[in-house]
Amino acid sequence: MCEFCHTHGEGKKWYLQARNYSDDLLADLRRRRFIEDFFRHPESTKDDMERLDRLHQAPRWLQSLIRRRVTGRMKRVHYGQVVPLEDVERIFGMVNSIVRLACYCRHLELGSEKRYCYGFSMTPGGGLPEILRRLDDSFVNGPHTAGLETLSREEALAAFREHEKEGLCHSVWTFHAPFIGGLCNCDRSDCLALKTTVTHGVPILFRAEYVAVLDAAACDGCRLCLQTCQFGGLTYRPSLKQVFIDPRWCYGCGVCRARCKRDAIRLVDRREVPAAARLW
Repeated sequence: MCEFCHTHGEGKKWYLQARNYSDDLLADLRRRRFIEDFFRHPESTKDDMERLDRLHQAPRWLQSLIRRRVTGRMKRVHYGQVVPLEDVERIFGMVNSIVRLACYCRHLELGSEKRYCYGFSMTPGGGLPEILRRLDDSFVNGPHTAGLETLSREEALAAFREHEKEGLCHSVWTFHAPFIGGLCNCDRSDCLALKTTVTHGVPILFRAEYVAVLDAAACDGCRLCLQTCQFGGLTYRPSLKQVFIDPRWCYGCGVCRARCKRDAIRLVDRREVPAAARLW
């Protein structure tokens, strides 16, 4: 299991522990200030990304040092993990207030609103949604957005199914660990987390607790699944006219599984796959 499962989940999936969603954690003034500053000042994140874009120009020893420091800091303040749709459903089963808002990353990358981010709370009307509603001078409720949408669990899950059809993988996020306040829908072209982790090699989110495996007998080589993988974990084997899943690159999001018309892909516990068991 990932590091957070041991430090924040007592050996179980940390993001399925109700205490990590508790509004009691928001009594920490430092955490509340971090959340407010995070949404009020997205320009600081953009500056960080510009510095990462220049990271490859630095000497290798300095690149390694910077990567370790960034990852260490992010684990303390704003770290995530890829989660499949069934775990998204379990998370929504624990919370009582769900809001959809303009995506932080797409706001920075595209300068326009894309509603791929979700905040939630165990208390109706409280928690992160309550903080976001008060930030009327941020991009969340600014003149270029439609503000917050309040969704039922059923509406939120239906939206996530649609996001999955778009090829977006789901991720859960902390605001000063272990407090969990949001779920996002990510792609490698626009999501800063995936760019930082996969493109720049600076991990700021864990892989899922799962790995995708292929039923070779069921695969007909249609290659639809290849269109959705954000991590380079799938390739096509012309000699066998089948897809190949490399567990070393698989993040276990399950999006390829949703695209497969023959149910040839399933998720298994990461610990069951020796090549991926220690890769996070």
